[in-house]
Parts: sequence; C-alpha cells; structure tokens
Amino acid sequence: MSDDNTVRRRRFVQAAGAAGVTALAGCSGGNGGGDGDATGTTTGGSGSGEGPDALIVIGYPEDGTQLFRDYYGVSDGSEEILVPDGLRDGALPAQVGNDMANVTGTAPAAGGPAQEAFTTKFEEEYGESPGVFTSQSYDSVAVQLLANAAAGENSGPSIRDQMRRVANPGGMEVTPDNLVEGVEAAANGEDVNYQGASSAVNFDQNGDPASAAYAIWTFAGTDEQSTNTEDVQNFEGANPEGNGPSADSGPGGFGREMSVGILLPETGNLASVGQPMIQAAELPAMEVNEADVDLSVNAQVEDTETSPNAGTSAANRLVNAGVPSVCGTASSGVNVPVSKSVFIENEVVGCSPSSTALSVTNLEDDDFIFRTAPSDRLQGRVMAKVTSDRLSSSTAATLYVNNDYGQQLSNRFASVFEDTFDGTVFRQVPYNQGESSYTSVVQDALAPQ
Repeated sequence: MSDDNTVRRRRFVQAAGAAGVTALAGCSGGNGGGDGDATGTTTGGSGSGEGPDALIVIGYPEDGTQLFRDYYGVSDGSEEILVPDGLRDGALPAQVGNDMANVTGTAPAAGGPAQEAFTTKFEEEYGESPGVFTSQSYDSVAVQLLANAAAGENSGPSIRDQMRRVANPGGMEVTPDNLVEGVEAAANGEDVNYQGASSAVNFDQNGDPASAAYAIWTFAGTDEQSTNTEDVQNFEGANPEGNGPSADSGPGGFGREMSVGILLPETGNLASVGQPMIQAAELPAMEVNEADVDLSVNAQVEDTETSPNAGTSAANRLVNAGVPSVCGTASSGVNVPVSKSVFIENEVVGCSPSSTALSVTNLEDDDFIFRTAPSDRLQGRVMAKVTSDRLSSSTAATLYVNNDYGQQLSNRFASVFEDTFDGTVFRQVPYNQGESSYTSVVQDALAPQ
C-alpha cells in the first residue's frame, strides 16, 4: 500500500500488479488445527457406487491445492465436484498436478446491462481484462457517488437514504457510459436509476442485490492456467426491482468535494484479487475528477491486509478522515467485524463488492450496510440447481472451510438441494485452514451414507 493515502484528485496513480483469473469468496481466514493427517488410499464416491454422486467443496486456493491433491490421492475422480467462486483460480490444476476435469464452478458474474461498457473502460485504462468482482467494485463506488451527489453532503445517514433512490427504478438511466452526466443529474436533484456492470443494482430490503448473474465455469487444465466460462445465467429474487427504505427526493448541490473510501486487500491472502478490484473502484472517481463538472472526488484507499484486525484499523482511519461511505470490505470474515465495530457504530455506509456470507444479510445494521455482490442465499440456490440439473446428481456431500462463510453456504446448499430438488445430502464435513493433509476429511465426505 502506498504511503500516500490522501486525496487523489484529477488523476489516480494507476495501481500495479493486476491479477489474472482468480477469485475470492465470502470470507478469508479460518480456524486452525485439528483435522488430522491420516494417510492411505481408499476409493470413495460414486466410483464404488456407494458414495455421493457429487462433492461440493467450499474453500480457498490457499488450501485447495493440498485438499485436491489429497482428493485425487484417494478417489478415482469419478465424482462430480462443484465449487463456488472462492476456488476459481486457473493455476490450481497445475499446482494440484491434475487437470481437474471433473470440477465445475459457480461464481457471481458481470451480467449487468452495462457490462460491455465497463469492460471497455477497464481495458482502455489498464490494458487488460477485468477480473472477478471488478464490475461489482466499480458499481459500488458509482452508486455511492450518485448517492453522495444526491445527498448534497458528505454525510453517512444522508447517503444511506439516497442509495436505493439512485439505484432502484425509476428516473434517468445511468450506466458507466454516462456516469458523469448521472452524477450531475443527481446533484441537480433529478431522479436517476443506475444500471450497473455487475447487475441492474437494485437493492432489496437487506441492501443486497435483488438479482444477479452467475457464471458456470470449468478449469482449462494444467497448461492454460485459466478457467473457461461455460454459461452465464441470471437469477432473480422475489422482487427483482428491489425495495426498502429510500428518500423521496435529494437536495443535491454543486461546488463541493465528495468523499469516498476504498477498503480492499492490497496485501495478504487476497492481494491478487484485491489489486484489480481497487483499480475498478478507482475508475468512477477518476471519471468525475477528469470531467468538466463542478464536483470533485476525494478517494482514500486503505488496505485490509485480508485481516479482521488490520481491516478494522484501516476502517477507523477512514472514519477519522471523515469518509461517509466506503467500498468494502472484500471478504465476509473482515466485512462482518468491520461493519459491526466501525461502519454501523459511526453511521458510515459500507457497500461490499464481494462479501457474500449470509451473516452480512443478518446484521442489525440500521440500513448502513449494502452489497453489490449477491448473498450466498442466492449462490446456495444456484449451486443446488447446477448440481441437480447440470451435473445430474441426486446425492451429494459438502466439504467446507470451517468458518461462517463455509458453514452458511454449505447449509444453504443442503437445504435447497433437499427441499427444492429432492436431493439427498449424505453429510456436511468441515475442514480447517492450514492443515498439512486433508485426506481424512476427504474420506469422510466420500464415505457411503
């Protein structure tokens, strides 16, 4: 992280070291110790006709390498494996030493009305394609700037009250193609409706996206170091246009500086995905600062270090600097404690582009916490549908990282798979991060019912 985290006006310094195709999930960091290091080989799963048809693996690349090495050491790979966005790392097959052809993934995708416009902007600015959760990062800051312009002041409560007014129907349609014009319209007190790169960005009563696109993806193999998107499907909640509390109008105003924070991982386990997310989050502020408009943006970037403690300290620095709203944090393991101890308490709007855990939805947040990434409540349903319909599996087991993200997504998948798709979940097996072997938990997950 740069030593200079102050005002970046008229031009941001381009961040370095953008990542390739990789991802992060609902939270980072887990509980240590205890899952054993049993060795030996036993073939489990549907290869023996007794184990589950499908294995759902929920975790991160850091542990995925050892976990999948151990999996292919005890199984013939005949199970269908489904993973969420946390394991979307194209380098994983080469690290595992297997092409992982039996693995399918799901991940929130850039499926919004303005996806192409955002992609063009990102490529023109940085000379590379946007990565996972970059479109959600752009949308997070874009909505906050529109809400700030409509509020007419750098006030967390005022911005909170404008978030749905500028994002949900109706009003002038605003996209990445005409964001500056939209900011001017909002500052002029006009109704605007932001149509984003990641989704239509309509917030529901919990501050979550009311609809979202999901990519169905596979690994490209050991040589390509990438993943292939096989399909993109849109999924909607009960009210795709969103609902929840919103201001009836906005006072607006010109001749001032708007303030926004960007609180994402520049270092730590998620640095590789945090860097392009930061680049995407900077773009809306750059556009306003480079335009001929009587408004400017003070954007302050802080590093969570992919750590709850470091993230909390960084969030407090933003609050002390007077930042009224923040794009962040990235992971639910950081987002939940930061929201509880900093954002909500200080009446600062937090809008995460990638924190997906159900525990974020369940926060008592006085409506200060929003997301442009969909809740795992939706992802659990998507994974259950893919397991049943695409993978043609009627039985499954889950192997999940032992934290809120893993447990909640595992439970949500199991509930929907059984209740909606008449599937059977043999068992849900937790694993701890940082173990030297995952053979025992893999064997547990693959065992017959």
